[in-house]
Amino acid sequence: MSAASQQDGEVRVFAQYDRDFSEEADVVVVGSGPAGAVVSYELARAGKSVVLVEEGPPFTPRDFRRDGNISMARTMREGGLRATTGTFMPVMQANCLGGASLINSAICVRPPDFVFDEWSSRFDLEESSRADLDPHFDAVGEFLGVAPTPQNVQGRRNLLFKRGCDAMGYSSEPVERNVRGCRGSGECFTGCRARAKQSMDISYIPEAIRLGARVLTSLQVQRVMSIGRRAWGVEGQVVEPLSGRTSHRFKVNARLVVLAAGCTATPVLLLKSGDLANSSRQVGRNLQFHPGCAVAGVFPEPVNPRFGATQSYHSLHFLREGFKMETMWAAPAALAVRLPGLGHELLDRFSQFGRMAVWDAISSTHQSVGSVRARFDSMDPAMSWRLHPEDAKLMARSIHALAQIFFAAGAEKILPGVHGLPDEMSSSEEAERLLQHPVRPTDLVIASSHVFCTTRMHGDADKGVVDEIGKCHDFENLYIADTGIFPRCPSVNPMFTVMALARRQALAIADRI
Repeated sequence: MSAASQQDGEVRVFAQYDRDFSEEADVVVVGSGPAGAVVSYELARAGKSVVLVEEGPPFTPRDFRRDGNISMARTMREGGLRATTGTFMPVMQANCLGGASLINSAICVRPPDFVFDEWSSRFDLEESSRADLDPHFDAVGEFLGVAPTPQNVQGRRNLLFKRGCDAMGYSSEPVERNVRGCRGSGECFTGCRARAKQSMDISYIPEAIRLGARVLTSLQVQRVMSIGRRAWGVEGQVVEPLSGRTSHRFKVNARLVVLAAGCTATPVLLLKSGDLANSSRQVGRNLQFHPGCAVAGVFPEPVNPRFGATQSYHSLHFLREGFKMETMWAAPAALAVRLPGLGHELLDRFSQFGRMAVWDAISSTHQSVGSVRARFDSMDPAMSWRLHPEDAKLMARSIHALAQIFFAAGAEKILPGVHGLPDEMSSSEEAERLLQHPVRPTDLVIASSHVFCTTRMHGDADKGVVDEIGKCHDFENLYIADTGIFPRCPSVNPMFTVMALARRQALAIADRI
């Protein structure tokens, strides 16, 4: 098949491009993650011709690898090695059809009212309250089958978290997730082989295709084409999956452009396109994360951590203080980076995996702000970010709370992962050192997959990149639909929120074409 032809219902892949080509559409959407998929579906449903462009390839269960190292290298940006400078922190970002939804834990939680109240008051937003967005949360939740994780797939490591929270008097609840028929295999991170997780590649994107959307994978968008205050399409190169080898050139001409490439890729694309949409000088600035710390606990009896939904119990008890606690699991190769010791000592800790649970906390580090810059010879971002000392204290507080829960649940020891403190602690009294120790930002083992604010929304065009529905202040027909438009950390896992915002955007856009 030539690059210029495509049958209905098809996802075009690298092997099908045999020449330079161009496409025409009402709307081109760049990025197939949660926001881009929702926008594509809703606009196709409204009768618009849509081209959805994705740099990564599609994956099917036969392509998934349970080895965490191999899986990260195949499905993540920069082989899973992307990280910030300033404070070193790995940043896990997907490169595949469906974006982060393919490899995340399917967590769908709505931020509480106070988050949207802060957004509205601080950033001059008039229609972004929780009540304004609830209809969009409801619609996305119904489409994806979002529901609390049932008891039969919780597994012991998740229910131990509940036991510890109950003993401490902390509120906790089953996580609501976009799954249908979860088997509790704990393989969300490396791809759900049961296809129970309703990732975008098996939910919104197929429905968009059914309604006429064209999906083109292995295309790296390198420039937004524009004249004056109007964008008229995008252009770039065909990129071979995994190798990164480039081949043919492409263009997509469109009446309206939606950038949903992600919080780090979208600002790079704008900067590489001639510093577009940047009269405010806010493109690439205000970079924020939910950095996460994990604590491992070893119990006297078997936990069998491989069984149970990956992240299916959480506590919002300390949300106003700035952190959220949740259960987690991942491939042992990925978890190993959080374990202290080398050689025989590390092997001994691996031997304890059957009695181990790992729980984590994500923190709203509002005082820790960085930036995204474009590199000279690459579309990969250069991210600079520093963890503020006060935010480091907040994270130490979250580790202490996790330690309390572990010991209340019956753990015989924990591995707190804090430099300058013992590798292991055997009692809640010993864990009090987590509050007494002067924790520095460099003392913590942190990572993040929640990235925000680099093209933030603001009611004042001098202080933000987009307005309340994601339209760039400087353009008539250029929109952004990813977590970059968040004005501040959302305090909870962001996927559900960005999808609700994307639905609102799509409905508004449909009325403007």
